Amino acid sequence: MGSFLPDNSAYELRTVIGRGLEDLMTVNLARYKPTGEYVAIQRIDLDSCTNDMVNYLQGELHVSKLFHHPCILPYKSVFIAENELWVITPFMAYGSARDLISTHFTDGLSEQTIAYILLGVLRALEYIHQMGYVHRSVKASHILISADGQVYLSGLRSIFSLIRHGQRARVVHDFPQYSVKVLPWLSPEVLQQNLQGYDFHSDIYSLGITACELANGHVPFKDMPATQMLLEKLNGTVPCLLDTTTIPPEELSMKPSRSGADSGICEGPGAGGARHTNGEPSSSSGGNPYSRTFKIIPNSRRPSEALPELLRPASPISSLDCMQPQDSPTGLASLESDLSQLDVDDWDF
Repeated sequence: MGSFLPDNSAYELRTVIGRGLEDLMTVNLARYKPTGEYVAIQRIDLDSCTNDMVNYLQGELHVSKLFHHPCILPYKSVFIAENELWVITPFMAYGSARDLISTHFTDGLSEQTIAYILLGVLRALEYIHQMGYVHRSVKASHILISADGQVYLSGLRSIFSLIRHGQRARVVHDFPQYSVKVLPWLSPEVLQQNLQGYDFHSDIYSLGITACELANGHVPFKDMPATQMLLEKLNGTVPCLLDTTTIPPEELSMKPSRSGADSGICEGPGAGGARHTNGEPSSSSGGNPYSRTFKIIPNSRRPSEALPELLRPASPISSLDCMQPQDSPTGLASLESDLSQLDVDDWDF
């Protein structure tokens, strides 16, 4: 996918697939008229943005121009259309990793699938850290997957540079703005905001939380008040894979709102064995058993070649283009129907 014209008349807006930035941003599915390709367009109402928000967006756009990596979501065009900032990105036909576990893999993804997905994220993080930045927003909804199985990391809006006055700082103390939805993924040192600060290692903590999110079907700490979450993290509570070796039997019968299983946390180390979903026992033949190490194992196959097969029965939304003409009302209705099943409220490009 090459560059796209900085002209709003070149895009045919279709359905809304997401919102964000305190509802100042609308994300549209659109068709790029010169080629007929589907793209995603972030439309941000600049008239309603505060000066802080404008500076926030400028930082994101600066980073998007600076970064060039096959595992980081590219911005194909950025321009002003009347009172809106338009940001054009490729349309990800599998949606986000969060969409996949919400719609097709509610018990969690298989270990091999998670390994391929996280491998792409690790490659993106390695590049970001080498460039002197901390991502600060690694989570499943910021991991997007294209029709051909390529993994992209998005969520650059919270990124922060360690470079200050030409020097690389050892730590930073800045707290990410507009980060309420990201709190369960943030590391203890980011949340604590003490004099010791934090560095790029905080992204690795978030990656671990994301791994549990993909394996368990929901994010650890999800049902906790912010204060309790902070205390749990500072006390060293360890997120884990949910199974009988990590959840005491008496807790399995507790109410979800009070169960450690519901929040995806436990005191014991993560281990393999019979899987459970949301604290409920699974049958011996169901679930996805994980190895005791649960780590990424190098494989000769490229992730983009393996993922489409591993993600079945999920299929890329763009496959509808082969079934219906692009301008067909039936094809568009089918496309919008598929999009309506996604958890797009948190699909942040």
